[in-house]
Amino acid sequence: MTKKILLLFSVFQFMACAELQQVVNQLPPGTTGMGNAEIAQALQEALNLGIEKQVSKLTKKDGFFKNELVKILLPDELKKVDKTLRDIGLGNLADEGLRVLNRAAEDAVGQAIPIFVDAVKGISFNDAKQILLGADDAATQYLTGSTQAPLYTKFNPVIKKSFEKVGADKIWNNLITRYNALPLTNDVNPDLTDYVTQEALKGVYTMIAVEEKEIRTKISSRTTDILRKVFALQD
Repeated sequence: MTKKILLLFSVFQFMACAELQQVVNQLPPGTTGMGNAEIAQALQEALNLGIEKQVSKLTKKDGFFKNELVKILLPDELKKVDKTLRDIGLGNLADEGLRVLNRAAEDAVGQAIPIFVDAVKGISFNDAKQILLGADDAATQYLTGSTQAPLYTKFNPVIKKSFEKVGADKIWNNLITRYNALPLTNDVNPDLTDYVTQEALKGVYTMIAVEEKEIRTKISSRTTDILRKVFALQD
């Protein structure tokens, strides 16, 4: 019985090796010996293109507000505030409250693009080939896991300044003060700076992933030799 199991295992192992060799044989000439450093360079270039081409769109007016992929909506705690204010005829003020959250994110991302570029420069791909052959957003996922915590620390003060710059702090102070003054309501005091920081970071990573997918799925989006050479591996 043991001999049969070992024989069966050997057959499966042989088949797996054969399939792997078939994949290797189909790779473009000169790519099988490609090193981790070269692949990592291409992944960094793809992420940088995501910042240059996609994240930069977020910095324009309505870059967040009219982009359904990244639009910042109200946190659950404030949805009841929004509904209550609309019910008492303050719909315009509620609309402005949502708009300025997105305006603050748009302004902050514009100021913080060098922070995101530095994050990409500082990232170390321990297994670049595995990431290259992964999902359409594998490099962005790796970037997120490696940089989200330190980026939050750097980005949060930028968001706070943008809140003041676009007047979001005053608008939301007015909104919450009015809501808290209403009878039969529980007072709210959300940390909107924290919330918008997290949501804006999600938006940045989302847009970088958009460009990564473009490069992975469209040869025409590979605009440099290193991108063409390396991403041919995963075609």
